[in-house]
Amino acid sequence: MIDVNQVGLTIGPFEHRLHWRDIILYHLGIGFGASDLDYVYERAEGGLKVCPSYAVIPVFHPFFEVLEKLKIDLKTVLHGEEAIRLHAPLPSKGKLLSTVKVAGIYDKKKAALVVLDTESTDEKGALVCATRMSLFCRGLGGWGGDPGPKAEAVPVPKDKSPDFEVSYRTTEDQAAIYRLSGDVNPLHIDPKAAEAAGFPRPILHGLCTFGFATRAILAGACGGDVSRFKAFQGRFADVVYPGDTITTRGWHVGDGRYVIEAATERSVVLSHALAEVAP
Repeated sequence: MIDVNQVGLTIGPFEHRLHWRDIILYHLGIGFGASDLDYVYERAEGGLKVCPSYAVIPVFHPFFEVLEKLKIDLKTVLHGEEAIRLHAPLPSKGKLLSTVKVAGIYDKKKAALVVLDTESTDEKGALVCATRMSLFCRGLGGWGGDPGPKAEAVPVPKDKSPDFEVSYRTTEDQAAIYRLSGDVNPLHIDPKAAEAAGFPRPILHGLCTFGFATRAILAGACGGDVSRFKAFQGRFADVVYPGDTITTRGWHVGDGRYVIEAATERSVVLSHALAEVAP
């Protein structure tokens, strides 16, 4: 049984050095290409831009440290929800210092829901970004504990067309590239691991899908300006397979807030999603 006494555990800070090779590799992993020069060329005029969803990368190492402390087998983990908040545009050089806190452990009967909060600061201690990650750990529930708070309802407007709609096709190699940024769960590369988890073949990382949706929000709501992107949260509603096309739609609901929905040809893959954009 999972140790619920670990709620409140905080570890770190963990140092993440920012290097243009790692940033560009991440960008390639979420579908940027040679035509997106500002994101894939270290000498781009005006400097290399960093996609806001890169906020998830500095906390990969702390994430694995927490799993080890909680004695959670990576093979049992499915990513349920993700949220990021940017307090400043992500830098392309220097370093970030990240801490992670076990914010909650909840009993979902067939699984434990583990919620991790992270903060990343620059070298001077200024907060740059924060994330919240919700993980379903299969087979670890059923101890009769707190089921946790109910998720905020984020209904998609039915009476209006989306204010933007952006489609990007993933490649057959998308997961193989994305995993090089730190998420090495075999579910995304090993056919045997995927089959053991109940999938016909390896699935795309949820955070890769999250990155594709972030790109779409940048294009559709921010005019490509990374400084306008403030926050994004969503629930992983279904799987994406490498080669699928991800279409992200956004409905402006006031005060710079957009209801977001991302879908493949088969189903909605990101739901209960909201983005916040500055004017």
